[in-house]
Amino acid sequence: MKFPRKPREPVDINLAPLIDVVFILLLFFVVTTTFTRETQLKVDLPEAVSGTPPEVTKTPLEILVGVDGSFALNGKSLSKNDLASLMEALRLESGGDQSLPVMLSADGKAPHQAVVTAMDAAAKLGFAHLRITTVEAQAQ
Repeated sequence: MKFPRKPREPVDINLAPLIDVVFILLLFFVVTTTFTRETQLKVDLPEAVSGTPPEVTKTPLEILVGVDGSFALNGKSLSKNDLASLMEALRLESGGDQSLPVMLSADGKAPHQAVVTAMDAAAKLGFAHLRITTVEAQAQ
């Protein structure tokens, strides 16, 4: 005796839940991934414990940067506003003593390039103690 067979239904795999899981995993990895930006300049920011200025044992060299990008060293204006003349003035004023502290006082509206040039001049001559002067903010 032959029994009638039930017709087989074709087997379908429902892909909708699988696609949902893949998108959730993709979203998870995108959100949790951290991207690091490598920079060439590493900066250690200074910390101020108190509001009093540090004790100065040596007379510092003071570089003034005007609003137009002009340089002055210890109150004497420089004839040229370029890196070479500033380096020469620093070399003459310091007498070769690289342990002197350098104070950089720049106008708030001075060009950024002029401030960077002043910092570059001090660094190229080997000065290691650079201070950037500021004024205390007024309470409003």
